[in-house]
Amino acid sequence: MKPKAIFFDLDGTLTDSGEGIINCATLALEHFGLPVPSREEMGVFVGPPLDLTFVKFGVPADKTQEAIDVFRSRYLVTGKWENAPYPGIHGLLDALKKQGHRLFVATSKPEVTALEVLAKFELTDYFEMICGATLDGTRVHKSDVIAYLLGKIETEQDIIMVGDTEFDVIGAAAHGIPTIGVSWGYGDVSAMAEAGALAIANTMDELLTLIDQ
Repeated sequence: MKPKAIFFDLDGTLTDSGEGIINCATLALEHFGLPVPSREEMGVFVGPPLDLTFVKFGVPADKTQEAIDVFRSRYLVTGKWENAPYPGIHGLLDALKKQGHRLFVATSKPEVTALEVLAKFELTDYFEMICGATLDGTRVHKSDVIAYLLGKIETEQDIIMVGDTEFDVIGAAAHGIPTIGVSWGYGDVSAMAEAGALAIANTMDELLTLIDQ
C-alpha cells in the first residue's frame, strides 16, 4: 500500500453538521418570507456554497449575500456547535495516519469556522493543513479551496478527495484528482456517481479499504 495525500471535506464527511446548517438556512428563508421545505429537503444546504443553494430555494441572485449574512448571524453563535463527528471518524483518521497517509481538509465552509469546529472535536491534530473558504469571497467553491491547498503543499504522492456531494467530485476533478464519495453525509449518491466519483463508501471500514487500493 502506497501512502497517499488525502483531502477531506468537512460537513457531511467528517462531522454531521446538518442540524445547525438547516436551522440557520431556515432562519434565512423565513427572513425573505419564503416557504421552508421539509428538513430532509433542506439537507442540500450541507456542503455546497450557500449562494448556490439559496438561489435554488427562491432567494433572488442579488440577495444571496443578505441571506448568507442572516444565516451567519445565527451560525457563528449557535449553529456551528449543533454538530458532532460521525461515529468512527477518530478511528478512521488514526488508522490512516498510522499507515503513513498525509491528511488535509478542503472545505467550502469558512476556514475560520472549520478551524474552530475541528478544534472543538479534537480533530485538528490529524491534519497537516486545514483549508476553507474566505469570508471576503476570494475562495468560495471547492475547486478554489483545492487550488489554494495545492499551492501550499508539496507532494509527489497520489492525491485523493473524500467527500459527500457531487461538488466535491467536480471540484477535485477540475484539478485531476479522483474522489471517493461517502454515503453517510447529505449529498446524493447517484449525483456523485454521475459526476464521476471513483467509488462510494458506505462505512468507515469500506472507506479505509478503498483508500488502501
